[in-house]
Amino acid sequence: MSRPLIRVLREDWADASVALPSYETSGAAGADIRANLPADQRGEGFTLAPMARAVVPTGLRVEIPEGYEIQIRPRSGLALKHGISLPNTPGTIDSDYRGPLGVLLVNFGAEPFVIKHGERIAQMIVAPVVQAEFAEVAALGDTARGAGGFGSTGRG
Repeated sequence: MSRPLIRVLREDWADASVALPSYETSGAAGADIRANLPADQRGEGFTLAPMARAVVPTGLRVEIPEGYEIQIRPRSGLALKHGISLPNTPGTIDSDYRGPLGVLLVNFGAEPFVIKHGERIAQMIVAPVVQAEFAEVAALGDTARGAGGFGSTGRG
């Protein structure tokens, strides 16, 4: 199976020594994406206070092939150890977006968290997209579940 090519452009201000998104193991579904902080924050990093949200820059712009999207998801280690997550997980980057790639992080932890320059902050999943057609109808087909909503099929 051929892999889609994600074309990457670094912002003019970005530190070129920060690695491009990469898969850390051969079986990884997500490519790790790194913080690329502005020059005045690279030394001390960026502090994310408890319950605060911020868009962390990556210094990248991407060109995603038509028919694909990129999903931005939390890194499980940061979530478990520090409470760092994404408030809109998964975040979606559409194939026609060409703006700066920032990662919206939130600190659910009890302590401030320092995001270091070049640190892996999230992971990106490249996924195929299917666009549907929508049609208004007079009735929907029946199923065993019917209109049962949240929790209707069991405890969890």
